[in-house]
Amino acid sequence: MTYELILPLMMFALVSSITPGPNNLMLLASGANFGFRRTLPHMLGISLGFAFMVFLVGLGLAQVFELYPVLKLALKVLAVAYMVYLAWKIANAAAPKAAAEAGKPFTFLQAAAFQWVNPKAWAMALTAVTIYAPSQEFTVIAVVAAVFAAVNLPSVTLWAVLGQQAQRILTNQRRLRVFNVTMALLLVASLYSVLVF
Repeated sequence: MTYELILPLMMFALVSSITPGPNNLMLLASGANFGFRRTLPHMLGISLGFAFMVFLVGLGLAQVFELYPVLKLALKVLAVAYMVYLAWKIANAAAPKAAAEAGKPFTFLQAAAFQWVNPKAWAMALTAVTIYAPSQEFTVIAVVAAVFAAVNLPSVTLWAVLGQQAQRILTNQRRLRVFNVTMALLLVASLYSVLVF
């Protein structure tokens, strides 16, 4: 990869990582319901899990879905079902104090695994590999994955911090309920592109 491509890659990683999507909506809700510290494993799982996904897609995993279209359909069905389930969990999340005692934020492994059913993550990974690592050279793929990890972590951190700051506004059960239901509906709405295409 030439140095001229690093800056455009970083810009693509920033724009695609910081814009709303399933990961960021879930981090916003997690920050609001569990606080920043308890959301840290979720954030790290997203960043490192996605970088690993980019790496494997770059090594040729995407070609498996081209060879076996039924796998692509199965992944789509799994993604929709799982994201609807997560939306339900977010909509029914408890107040921060109760959540601290009863609820659990995503673990590192859950967040890393979620990347495989996240439609936006697939779109980002496929685009990054197609544009910035078309040669499928090992070192180039590794650089693309590393750039995403480096840019993604500060981006997702912002969403968790915004969620934590929202705790100041979500001081009663009614406001928190409206917030959580709104986050759940936005998460379901993010499935639009999966259902249409």
